[in-house]
Amino acid sequence: MTVALGVLGLLIGSFLNVVVHRVPRGISVVGGRSACPRCAATIRPRDNVPVISWLLLGGKCRDCAVPISIRYPLVELATGGLFAVLGMRFGLDPVLPALLVLAAAGVALTLIDLDTGRLPFAITVPTLGAVAGLLVVAGSVRGWSSSGVALLSVGVWCAVYGGLWLGTAGRGMGLGDVVLAPSLGLVLGWLGWGPSLIGLLAGFGVGALVGVALIAAGRAQRRSAVPFGPFMLAGAAFGIFAGSDLWSAYLRVVGV
Repeated sequence: MTVALGVLGLLIGSFLNVVVHRVPRGISVVGGRSACPRCAATIRPRDNVPVISWLLLGGKCRDCAVPISIRYPLVELATGGLFAVLGMRFGLDPVLPALLVLAAAGVALTLIDLDTGRLPFAITVPTLGAVAGLLVVAGSVRGWSSSGVALLSVGVWCAVYGGLWLGTAGRGMGLGDVVLAPSLGLVLGWLGWGPSLIGLLAGFGVGALVGVALIAAGRAQRRSAVPFGPFMLAGAAFGIFAGSDLWSAYLRVVGV
């Protein structure tokens, strides 16, 4: 299953490259075939095989030899790796499909936010609908014991990010971050309070560390605007994989 999910991730990663390129430009992700941005030659099917085609082409367009960014195969590899690791971690747990959807959306949103400073509603809103629907299926299969924590978790995430957005009049937190928050709160809350709270705090921790590093390197100032979506998603990933263990350790320390 791990290998199958890795291959599926490679294929999804290829599609995510299209999403990252088209969504910020308002172009449909389902209409029209991909083409070289320089010579407009249509990409042939044999040149669309994840990673392998990039290697065989030497990282260049077949028609005009313009370099193809290495980011394309890296996105495919990263998505494949995420899918494989999630498969290894959760196995046949009914929550796995929701985690895969969140992982795929997270890859696309991270790159778009870094490129444009935006988290498009065209991705965040369907992601919320998709993970909610998949968790309904998971609840039907495994039971609804996780649903209460999941809904409360959504409230916590929305309160934190919505409060920051309102408190700073949108200057310290973008609306896209607020719309992404319920998806993360819902999925992590389904896994438990540990993943949810650790993931929430980890996002701010990662953001603070990166901010300090950028200031120390002279690449940002204290009031510089930095996309926060990647930090939210990195924190969520940390919560998914390490949140339960850290939360259990914390409860043992405090004697609960």
